[in-house]
This record gives sequence, C-alpha cells and structure tokens, in this order.
Amino acid sequence: MCELLEVSRTAYYARRNGSPGPREVRDAELTKQITVVHQRSRGTYGAPRVHAVLQREGVGCGRRRVARLMRQAGITGRTRRRRHRTTIPDPHAVTRPDLVLRNFQPGPALDTRWCGDITYIATNEGWLYLATVIDIASRRVVGWATADHLRTELVADALTAACRTRRPHRPVIFHSDRGCQYTSRELATLATQFNVHLSVGRTGQCWDNALAESFFSTLKNELDDSRPWPSRAAARTAIFEWIESWYNLHRLHSSLGYRSPAEYETALAV
Repeated sequence: MCELLEVSRTAYYARRNGSPGPREVRDAELTKQITVVHQRSRGTYGAPRVHAVLQREGVGCGRRRVARLMRQAGITGRTRRRRHRTTIPDPHAVTRPDLVLRNFQPGPALDTRWCGDITYIATNEGWLYLATVIDIASRRVVGWATADHLRTELVADALTAACRTRRPHRPVIFHSDRGCQYTSRELATLATQFNVHLSVGRTGQCWDNALAESFFSTLKNELDDSRPWPSRAAARTAIFEWIESWYNLHRLHSSLGYRSPAEYETALAV
C-alpha cells in the first residue's frame, strides 16, 4: 500500500501511531520560544515585535507563522487605549511657532529636537501627574518628572532634568501642545537659560504632538493602569522602572528598525 501511494513506511507508521511530524515538532519548539519572548516583554509584545526579537536571536521563522502560533497558544500583546488630555490652553498666552511641523521621524542628530507632554496616573491617594521630555531622534526619554499638581513647576522639572542629563552643546527645540504650562512665562525664562527654543502645535490638533501622545499611550497600556495604584509612591516607582530599565534600554521600536533607544544611540556613536 505504501509503495502504491508513494508514501514511506516511516511516515505511515508515524502517522498511524500518532507521532507528531517535523512541522508539528518545530511549531511546538517555536511556541516555547515565543512564550519566553512574550514573557520577557512583560506580556506586551504582539506578533511583529516577537518576530523581530526572534530574528535578532537567529531564529528563522516567518511573521505570519509567529502570528498563527500566538493565536493558537492564546498569546496576545496589549492594545492601546485612548488617553484624555490634561493640558488646558491659555487664551492669553504668547503665540509661539510650530518648529517641528509634525516631522517626528528618527534621525542621526541627537539633542536637536525634543517633545513633551503631561499625562495622569490614577492612585488611591489621587492623581499622579507625569511630564516627559523625549528626544525625537532616538525616542529616548531624556527627562521626566512627577507631581501631585499640574503647575508649570512639573514641566519645568522635566525640562531641567533633560538639560542636566544630556547637556546639549547646541540649541534644542522643545515641542509641546498649547497647554498653559508650556506657554507660561516661567517656562520661557527657564528655556532661555538652557538655550532651548520652545515650539507648540495648533490648538486641538493631537497629531501636532503625536510622538508624545503615542508614548503615553504605550506607557499606560504596558503599565496596565486599569486599576488605581495603591499610592503615588508605588506609581512613581513603577514609572521609574518602566522608563529607565525597560523602555529606554530594551523596548524595541518599529520606527528605529526594531531597536531600543539605547541601541539606536549607540549605533549612531560608532
């Protein structure tokens, strides 16, 4: 019968005995590797980033195969949720130009264009507000600050942290929305001291600060803020660990060729 059907006897008995074929064996091995990568990403990576990590580690497989195995194993990445705006425009603020014009493409010139925004984190003690400064070229968070208020001091602390950490040798554009904190006289004075040129997008146009908006969406999604943190201190510790130990050093960005901000900056320095 095997000769008539041109089937090897080994394959016939393997099939009859219920033994898995080579593809099934490989799928099982690959599923284990996918699970490990997904766990290392804190359960956040979907098929594109899982596939990118496997490729970096020398595992030969297609992206569609990874997606299929993840579906079969019930492994999913975290999807983004919409965020609410926290900044309120000041109708009497000095008009400033938009020096970025939605050009958020990464590039080789570090510390020439930064962007920032404010978001909020729910805790049992009340809101914890987070302000960030991101280098547009490498997607790295170069400065951030938290507080229990929305005064200009919050964004000033984040900008100060960025300037003291990076110590840019040339003028830097700092782009934001038109929130009153970013158009205040206090921030303008601080920016002048650090040789920073302030830039703002248009009122009500979230795409004018899309990179900062996208970062907060990722942060909230991967920190899983579906329930309030027990305290502001606990939330701040989680934010610190996520930004400094995960996002800046290890999280892969599709816009950076599936490299982390730290890897991207290291490659530029070579």
